[in-house]
Amino acid sequence: MTQADDRIQLVRDATFVRLDAAGAITGTRGRTPDGLFLRDARHLSRWQLTVDGETPLALTPATADSDDTATCVLTPAGTRDDPPAYTVFREQTVSAGALGEHLRLVSNRPEPVTAHVALTVDADFADLFELRADDRHYDKPGAQHTTRVTSEGVLLDYRRAEWHSSTAVTSRPVPHDVTPADDTPHSTARTLTWYLPLDAHGEADLHLTVHARPHGLPEPPATSRPSRPATTATDDLTRTCERGLADLDLLTITATGVDGEEVHVPAAGIPWFLTLFGRDSLLTSYFLLPHRPRTAAATLSALAATQGTRHDPVSREQPGRIVHETRHGELAHFRQVPYGRYYGAVDATPLFLVLLHAHYRQTGDPSVALRLEQHARRAVDWMLTDGGLTRHGYLVYEPDPGGLVNQNWKDSAGAVCFTDGTQADGPIAVSEAQGYAYDALVRTAELAEALWQDGAYAQRLRERAADLRRRFTADFWMTGADFPALALALDGRGRQVDALASDAGHLLWSGILEPEAARRVGRRLMEPDFFSGWAIRTLAAGQKPYHPLSYHRGSAWPHDNAVIALGLARHGLSDEVGRLAQGLLAAAAHHGDRLPEVLAGYDRTATSRPVPYPHSCSPQAWAAATPLALRTALESV
Repeated sequence: MTQADDRIQLVRDATFVRLDAAGAITGTRGRTPDGLFLRDARHLSRWQLTVDGETPLALTPATADSDDTATCVLTPAGTRDDPPAYTVFREQTVSAGALGEHLRLVSNRPEPVTAHVALTVDADFADLFELRADDRHYDKPGAQHTTRVTSEGVLLDYRRAEWHSSTAVTSRPVPHDVTPADDTPHSTARTLTWYLPLDAHGEADLHLTVHARPHGLPEPPATSRPSRPATTATDDLTRTCERGLADLDLLTITATGVDGEEVHVPAAGIPWFLTLFGRDSLLTSYFLLPHRPRTAAATLSALAATQGTRHDPVSREQPGRIVHETRHGELAHFRQVPYGRYYGAVDATPLFLVLLHAHYRQTGDPSVALRLEQHARRAVDWMLTDGGLTRHGYLVYEPDPGGLVNQNWKDSAGAVCFTDGTQADGPIAVSEAQGYAYDALVRTAELAEALWQDGAYAQRLRERAADLRRRFTADFWMTGADFPALALALDGRGRQVDALASDAGHLLWSGILEPEAARRVGRRLMEPDFFSGWAIRTLAAGQKPYHPLSYHRGSAWPHDNAVIALGLARHGLSDEVGRLAQGLLAAAAHHGDRLPEVLAGYDRTATSRPVPYPHSCSPQAWAAATPLALRTALESV
């Protein structure tokens, strides 16, 4: 949850809930949907409490006391001369596939009273893709929603062909009555009612539990990951690192490894991306390497298990390609969206190779690189063939009209643009992906020579890398701006996409630029049109397409800055690393030591605190891992 979003968000064990200030769920959609969510579906879309026939007043609005628990204080309506008869203390907790609620009613009267408590519940089982602000409609032929009263509450059920999900609501004590919530035809909403006697100044308790049972995972297994410990850190960096590690615990999900084993990997973010992402999980794991190398091993195994094996024009799968994202929802299951396993990323495959080598170099343990040798070779083959290195000389992508128009990390429409604001046409070779490819070839050559005992293969990869580096400088460097182009539009003219963008900072990290050019780029990124005082913007201010509230054309992303910080450190730019880290840590301090996915691009001199980006995920994995990357950068210069 960001400061631009007033909903309470609780998360634990791949399950999250979003509530309003009184702890209610109303079934909202768009930018800030509420509900109980698991495996890309909303398992609770109404959770509305009334007391004595009216919505209670919030004396104390809901507050997240921890990552998974919120409390608020409510009362029935009253007046100065006739104050409320009782007070409701509400505690709500999320756990693996479940929402628990404890209502404690405390009488304020010297005589017995009876509290009339009612709760309206419903589950629309909406896929996350249905809830987005683009208002897309997806047909669901044969879909059936039903509700059944049980001995302890109600069971909400959804079926479509072989797809079956349900949500069970139980209570102690059991409800006195369960009735339809409204007269709408086919409505599945039900109102559960209790009449709870309260002695004079006495108390009564009502315990409710919601169990979500998604398709393919009837009982989500609980894990033993602890709640966030109380911090004892006294410096900003350590506090932000501790918060980041705690967020990564919250975002850890289970996946299947390359040999069928269960592995624990970082999901991308909440609310939209609580699932395995190639690029996000790889960079997150890279940032964590000095601190949690097991995360990298798990991520590599999970991505090797989903590596492409065939050509599929819908999902963009290609042999050797590393997946962009995986989904478990209904729309992905019926292929109404291409994201069940979607491979539309130009950079996940070289980043897989970068992380594979980095894990070996960090740990000295060759087992993962040996185990995944064939997967690494297939990833290299993809770069040389379908990836475009042989045909185009660069890694390229074609815009996908059914998926992502842009397939680099700036994957929103219009993000790869010229200075006049027009989107580049495909095939497109974005600059940072060429740096990743160069680094991947160099690193894989080292693995081939040191571990796979294949010197000839290593030599071929080194020659490819050297050739790529030579051509990149010639083709991408904009002499007038003394800065690398954002991309090449390989539309027959090979035009430089000339917007000044933060992608150039990734080139420092990958090493594709000559050292002196890299240092000039690093210093340029810290000038005021790029560096807001909080972070480096995705697009330098002053250009026609710049917008401080654009997703990729003027906002500032912590993970983007983390990569840049590592690149600055690689080239010895210690002052620049320090200034960048100071800005990001100051931004985190205004968000409870948590870095959100993205910040608005407004200058630090304009406001006393960073302006939140209104659609930002938080917590978000690579933002959570950013302070660990900053620590690495600071310690290496």
